[in-house]
Amino acid sequence: MRHLERLGNSFSITLPTDKEEYTGRQCPKGECKGYFKITLGTGLPDATDCYCPYCGYTAEQSEFHTPKQIKYAKSIVARQITDAIYKDFKRHEFNIKPAGDFGIGISLEVKRDRPIRIQRYREKELETQIICENCSLRYAVYGVFAYCPDCGRHNSRQVLVKNLELISKTIDLAAEVEQELAARLIENALEDCVSSFDGFARELIRVATLSSPIEQQGASLHFQNLGSSRRQLMRLF
Repeated sequence: MRHLERLGNSFSITLPTDKEEYTGRQCPKGECKGYFKITLGTGLPDATDCYCPYCGYTAEQSEFHTPKQIKYAKSIVARQITDAIYKDFKRHEFNIKPAGDFGIGISLEVKRDRPIRIQRYREKELETQIICENCSLRYAVYGVFAYCPDCGRHNSRQVLVKNLELISKTIDLAAEVEQELAARLIENALEDCVSSFDGFARELIRVATLSSPIEQQGASLHFQNLGSSRRQLMRLF
């Protein structure tokens, strides 16, 4: 059994990445199961734990492999083992031809239908690609707001700052165009500013009330009107 022995007792399998070098991950927490992607080699160099960007659940990196990745790895292991067994048995083939008038020939031939099929897969496309401003991990998520899978820092402030920077550029542009277009740009900038702050504040409330008795009440809050929002926050907390 030379080929089988050479395989040893463990396997090292490299998971394929997508065209942008992202590797898929999935939260193991039953009520979440959120799918996201990370770029290996970025972020914290010695990170052993992973944070779910959606619910914040923390566990070892190995717990965040996706079901398709596990099927892929198992199929590679099964393929290597069965290939090794086939080659080992193939070495013992023989063909003894009959000798004399009443000789009986004996032969052994090893065959198989086909090698085990590798369960290949493709990573999903996600809406938002993020570079963590704290640890530089490149990751991708559904939606916009997320925890960094490496360092656990939430990106809500990072998203707000980028939105405000774009709004500021819109206002600067308004000073360089004709009055009618400038008025439209300023109007859009105001709407974007309110929307950005509302999204930022709602995400802070979502994180603060996650898995708590007031989670549903927190999800109903809006922040377009600061006076009303303040009264709701005082009642909630």
